[in-house]
Amino acid sequence: MFVPPIETDRLQLVSLSPAFLAASQARDRTAAERELGLAVPDAWFTEQFVIDMRLQDVRANPSWQPWLLRAVVLRQGAAMAGHVGFHTPPGPAYLQQHAPGGIEIGYTIYAEYRRQGYAAEAVSGMIDYARGQGVQRFVLSIRPDNQPSLAIARRFGFAKVASVVDEIDGVEDVYVLG
Repeated sequence: MFVPPIETDRLQLVSLSPAFLAASQARDRTAAERELGLAVPDAWFTEQFVIDMRLQDVRANPSWQPWLLRAVVLRQGAAMAGHVGFHTPPGPAYLQQHAPGGIEIGYTIYAEYRRQGYAAEAVSGMIDYARGQGVQRFVLSIRPDNQPSLAIARRFGFAKVASVVDEIDGVEDVYVLG
């Protein structure tokens, strides 16, 4: 399924296809780069848990692809600076208590691209995309010591509504917008 990229001022948020995810899962850099059309950084291949999870999701539910992982691609220089995406399509059961009908955003910007506003720009692009699909509530789950992500939450007006213990990431605070 072709999913058009989301365009922002400096970024293209390019949907990661099942073929790209499968090549990444197999650590086949050549095939992954062919699928994406640009170089894939080493940091991407260290995220096998995310790759496995999202490949399983999109194989089970192909219609989810527009909502899931996207490469954060710099328009100038065509580099993959990280990834962004929603955890599911809108309205999953696990968000009903704090954000009914909402959607959770996750993102990673690789070290060499941090502190340049790419995470905030990617989050903004994803929010705009989802609003265009009728979504009005957004969730970020952030470790209490992650100051850059907390700054992004404040910038967009997210409000802390809960703290949870994630089985992988440990304690996270849940922030909701909308």
